[in-house]
Amino acid sequence: MSVLFTPMSIKKTEIKNRFVRSATYDGYADEKGHVTERQIEFFAQLARGGTGLIITGISYVHSSGQNSPVQNSIASDDCIPGLRKLTDTVHREGAKIAIQLFHAGRESAAFLKAKNAEALGSSFLAEDLYFKRPYRAMTEKEIFEVINAFGDAARRARNAGFDAVQVHGAHAYLLSQFLSPYLNCRTDQWGGQLENRLRLHREILKDIRAKTGENYPVLIKIGVEDGFPGGLELKEGLFAAQFLAQWGFDSLEVSSGLRGKRYEGTEFRTQLDRKGREAYFRETCREVKRRVNVPVMMVGGLRRFSMMEEIITKGEADFVSMSRPFIREPFIINKWKRDHDRVPACISCNGCLEWIFKGNSLQCIQEMKKRVEGKGESG
Repeated sequence: MSVLFTPMSIKKTEIKNRFVRSATYDGYADEKGHVTERQIEFFAQLARGGTGLIITGISYVHSSGQNSPVQNSIASDDCIPGLRKLTDTVHREGAKIAIQLFHAGRESAAFLKAKNAEALGSSFLAEDLYFKRPYRAMTEKEIFEVINAFGDAARRARNAGFDAVQVHGAHAYLLSQFLSPYLNCRTDQWGGQLENRLRLHREILKDIRAKTGENYPVLIKIGVEDGFPGGLELKEGLFAAQFLAQWGFDSLEVSSGLRGKRYEGTEFRTQLDRKGREAYFRETCREVKRRVNVPVMMVGGLRRFSMMEEIITKGEADFVSMSRPFIREPFIINKWKRDHDRVPACISCNGCLEWIFKGNSLQCIQEMKKRVEGKGESG
């Protein structure tokens, strides 16, 4: 049996294999941020398809961090019944499930402007080549409100039956805005040296622990390097990963921080049609794995079964995490169990992403084209 189908535990939670469905925004929530039946079936397919651990898409913990009108909320207790129905369904299908706790920070600017509200960031940067929308720096009172919101959200997640929570600390969202020296220009306890720029991460973890207990798994997705020169550099990002593991985060998923040029300076890289383009965070993740003593997830352009097997066998990561391939083939893990040489149908065209940016729910554009042409769906 391949090492990819062997179990691995995060804290005391056993995952049946090494495959993680990385958090992916789906746009299936209702306008209150509640779970819908369509969403439950969407996750049921992923669970039936053989995924060991499913991480839900971005779920906002506070109204100031929402960045889509149909985004899942975990900011109030009325979200719990729907989330409980979701976790019960996934568990019946044999998978584990974590919810990604999220605050968009300044990335909420377009959504909040339409509601006559201000977006918040670590600090305001007037000249920014990669971000042009209006926002302002958070006050310390607002920072503590957000910390409290993360802890309350984790309590709700545990009550709703999630096996773990994952704090989103990557992809240009609030925690990566605080971590990056490019954007965080604060002169108080939340800015300056690395440990100050990580203070938000540490305080969020402390609040979550106080509200869920020491035994509940708390994961983090960490952007260890910004997508452009002059941002967070890998050397400092590796120290950040070490701190997070030492402070008590139970698993790290390694990705990128602030976004640079689209798409090469982001987590959404394309043209994965040749060997050197796959696994684009592999070296970064390998360096994190060498420095921490908690399970590490590698994400970013993982496509070939043989490469993923090599990554686990060599100890470069403990889990392999994917997003886009699952959009087209939610049953890809079961297919790989039967045929290790199978090539995923996903061509990493980012059509699904462009579709989402237009306000639509998650779809594989290639499959949509096939249906329009009358060719049916892939098996």
